[in-house]
Amino acid sequence: MKLFIIMNEKNSIIGHLSCFTAYLIFGLNIIVCKDLTSSNAISPLALSTLRTLGAGALFWLISLFRPKEMVELHDFPKIFAASVLGFFITQVAFLLAIPRITPMDCSIVASLSPIYTMFIAAFAIKEPLSAKKIGGVVLSLCGVLYLILTSVTAASTVTETTPMGVLLIVVNSFCFSLYLGIFKPLIAKYSAVTFMKWTFLFSSLLGLPFSAKELVAVDYYALPASYIAELGFLVFFATFVTYFLIPIGQKRLRPTLVSMYSYVQPIIAIVASICVGMDTLSWQKVVATITVFSGVIIVSHSRKRDISTHNN
Repeated sequence: MKLFIIMNEKNSIIGHLSCFTAYLIFGLNIIVCKDLTSSNAISPLALSTLRTLGAGALFWLISLFRPKEMVELHDFPKIFAASVLGFFITQVAFLLAIPRITPMDCSIVASLSPIYTMFIAAFAIKEPLSAKKIGGVVLSLCGVLYLILTSVTAASTVTETTPMGVLLIVVNSFCFSLYLGIFKPLIAKYSAVTFMKWTFLFSSLLGLPFSAKELVAVDYYALPASYIAELGFLVFFATFVTYFLIPIGQKRLRPTLVSMYSYVQPIIAIVASICVGMDTLSWQKVVATITVFSGVIIVSHSRKRDISTHNN
C-alpha cells in the first residue's frame, strides 16, 4: 500500500509538471498566433495546417527510434475523433477567432473550459463529481476572472468583440473539453508518441483540402526572419512539445484537473508583461494567482481522496 502511494505521488508530480509546462507554452502561444495572423502573411487555416504537418512529422520521426507499438484496428476511429476534437476544430476555431475578439473577452470565454470538462468527464468516464471538486473549480474560476478584469491587457488591433468571435472561442473550449473528458482511457492505452503521430496524421488529412490553396499562396521566401522564428516556435514548442506533454498529464491526472491548468495562461501573460515592462505587479494579481492555484490544489486533493476511497 505504501509503495502504491509513493508511485501515485510520483505520477501525480509528473502529471502536474507536464500540464503546467504545456499550458505555460500555450500562454505564449496566444501572443505569437496573434502576431502572425494579424500580419496577413499567413492565413489562420494555412497556419493551422503548417503546425499540424510540422508537429506530425516530428512525432513520426521520433517513432522510428522507439519500440514499435501497434494500434488496434477498432481504436483508429476513436483516435480520428480525438484528432478532430483535440486539434483540428480547436485550432481552426481559435485561429479564426483571434481577429474577431479582444484578448480580455477571449480569456473570459475560454475560462469556462474546466467547467465543461468537469461535467463531460463525470458523464463520459464517471469521474467523481464531489462538492470539494466543484468548489475548487469555482474558486480557480473566480481567481482567473478577477485576474483578467483587474489587469491591463496587451495592446491589440482588435478593439471590438463580434458574436462570431465569441462563438468560435466557445467551440474551441467545448471541443477541447470533450477531448479531455472522453478520451482519457484511450490515451492511457498508448504512448504519447504513438497516439499523437496518428492524431496529427488524421488532422493533416482533414486540414489539407481546406488550406491547400492558402498554403500555396504564402510567399515563404518573403517572410521576415521574425515570422520564421515565430512559426518555428508554434510548430516545435506550441504544438509538438505541448501535445507531447498533455497526454502525459492526461494519463496521470483527472480530466478536470488537466483542464484547470488552462488558468495558467493568463497568469503567464501577466508575468510576461511585467518582465518586459508592459505591466506592474500589484496585490490584486498576487491574490488572483494564489486563488487560482488554491483551487487547483483543492481539486488535486479531491482526486487523492477519491483514489484512497476506491482502494479501501
